[in-house]
Amino acid sequence: MNVFTVHEPPNPPADRIERAEKLEFVRDGFTLLAAVIPPLWMALNRLWIALLAYLLAVAAVGIVLGAAGVNQSMISLIILAAHIVIGFEADSIKRWTLERRGWDEVGTVAGRNRAECERRFFDNWIIQQPFLRTAGRGTSVDRGSEQAFDRNVPGNRDGEATTLDQQASSRPLWRRLLRR
Repeated sequence: MNVFTVHEPPNPPADRIERAEKLEFVRDGFTLLAAVIPPLWMALNRLWIALLAYLLAVAAVGIVLGAAGVNQSMISLIILAAHIVIGFEADSIKRWTLERRGWDEVGTVAGRNRAECERRFFDNWIIQQPFLRTAGRGTSVDRGSEQAFDRNVPGNRDGEATTLDQQASSRPLWRRLLRR
């Protein structure tokens, strides 16, 4: 069973599709790459403060324990133990960084894999979100509207009105699921 926390950036867009695209899913559990090569994992996830803290801590451990006369293999074991702890706490480090950047945790979801977790989250989240999208020039279309004007829909020529069903069939599956 996988558990994810869902985070939303500060000042999210009003449109629920754009808002959904900005959400960040953070898996809870052990991260192998973070345990094996923590600096690489931190750099790939743009966790710069955590990376700096890691590098300073490893350097301090090496210098202090080396000056104290501790065997090099013991220092390596201590750093290896720190890597294992980082592997278990990688998700917490990422959540802390998102929180520090102003992101809000909007939910927690569990499922067999990431795709199922995303589907479960969006099934519940989408019904709570307002149905806002641009239709033409600055007007918005509500859920009950049968026709909409949208110049961005493929096949729509020069202001020709199309139904929401026709527009939905030209969109990718994940966008159609969010439009329900």
